[in-house]
Amino acid sequence: MLLLVSGCSGDKWGWYVVDPTTENGMLNLKFLLGGMWQTILLSVCAIAISIVIGLLVALPGISENRWARLFNRVYVEVVRSVPILVLILWVYYGLPVVFDITLGTFAAGVLALALSDSAFEAEIFRGGIQSVEVGQHEAAKSLGLGYLQTMWLIVLPQALRRILPALGNQLVYMLKMSSLVSVIGLSELTRRANELVVSEYRPLEIYTILMLEYLALILLVSWGVRRLEKRMADDGRNNQNE
Repeated sequence: MLLLVSGCSGDKWGWYVVDPTTENGMLNLKFLLGGMWQTILLSVCAIAISIVIGLLVALPGISENRWARLFNRVYVEVVRSVPILVLILWVYYGLPVVFDITLGTFAAGVLALALSDSAFEAEIFRGGIQSVEVGQHEAAKSLGLGYLQTMWLIVLPQALRRILPALGNQLVYMLKMSSLVSVIGLSELTRRANELVVSEYRPLEIYTILMLEYLALILLVSWGVRRLEKRMADDGRNNQNE
């Protein structure tokens, strides 16, 4: 990236538009970075909601009831078949008409991203829960634990350690997909970059900064997820030794 910037320093390039040593460049950089908070908040809210919905959808998928499993399969197949951009547009423009409600850009973005991701979360949870040995369920039953107690105290803690890498991948995916919410006007990173391109007419320079912003953010999140994985793995080994 440094080689690219240094090689594009001729007269036809306009890196001055994001030059922090100039007043205008600093203002532009602050404007671009100002969308970081919206991107992070949007992604965190959406992933939190999608995890809850995904878990609720996953549990019927491992049920012995045929209709519960059918609900799980229909939900997962329908939701993950809809492109996320289409779902964002439908939630923002269609949902208010169908239910006669008012949705802001942030609420619509969170809802659309959460719904889209919940189908993938459901499959992640279903696979993680089914990977826990049957003996764990039988041991819990012998101790007199009910279904919910077994899930909450025995199965889910073990499943969570196994699916944490997949959940981390979904958070990274959510951060990247949040850029699509710019189409409905939310002032996040991508939207601000688009607005600055319109006013400055320097797409290469501005979108390069946008790419670096996402790169830094996602690398930071990936590092945090790996730290959490290592900590949970260490805790698991300590519990086994005890």
